[in-house]
Amino acid sequence: MDKKNALRAGALAAGTTLMMLLMTSPALALTRDDGDDPGSGLSVIDTLGLFVAAPLVIFGVIAGLVMVLDKSHADHRVSVPKSKAKAKANA
Repeated sequence: MDKKNALRAGALAAGTTLMMLLMTSPALALTRDDGDDPGSGLSVIDTLGLFVAAPLVIFGVIAGLVMVLDKSHADHRVSVPKSKAKAKANA
């Protein structure tokens, strides 16, 4: 990519980011909506459990089920042939 296209892409990205920041002012979050009833906040342990531990556990369960319930045959799996260096070393 030449310098002119890179400069154009950078200017477009910077302009888009600036416009998004200007349009989403945090001052709008100070006004409460009708019927807004926020609950109590989460503690640090609750937050880590909900947003870190729970997704890791769900990922582990899904990955474990996929590995345990794998019914593919060994001859259908992709295997990497031995390289020449390893073949010579074994001989």
